[in-house]
Amino acid sequence: MWLVGFPLLLIPFAIYNIVAFLMPEVAWDGPATSFGMASGVPWTMTTGAWLLVLAVFMLMLETIKATRTSPRSIVDHALSLILFLAMGVEFILVPRAATATFFVMLVIAFVDVVGGFAVTLRTAQRDLTIEGHDRLVS
Repeated sequence: MWLVGFPLLLIPFAIYNIVAFLMPEVAWDGPATSFGMASGVPWTMTTGAWLLVLAVFMLMLETIKATRTSPRSIVDHALSLILFLAMGVEFILVPRAATATFFVMLVIAFVDVVGGFAVTLRTAQRDLTIEGHDRLVS
């Protein structure tokens, strides 16, 4: 699978940086879209909310990728950790990254790192148990 070895959360991180540095007039808390609901009230999504929706979707795909056990998954986890650390440094040091949207993306990246390692370790533990059981039966 071509997605293994590429941290998918890099996509919303790159979009955030492109918008924040090349289009500084875009407000993350400004309305981006509005839909009329059956209740008669408008439902408004902000630019930041849409980016967070994308980040959560990428987190879901990262979790699915973490269930694969292969040597490339170690590289994937290492790159996710590097991305999380880079996002943390940017959040602390770069004024344009000090937003609620970026902070929630940072939390999503943290969940990706911790969850990815947990899922991989749990999956590897099951593989060892099954392989060990097969040797005892033979």
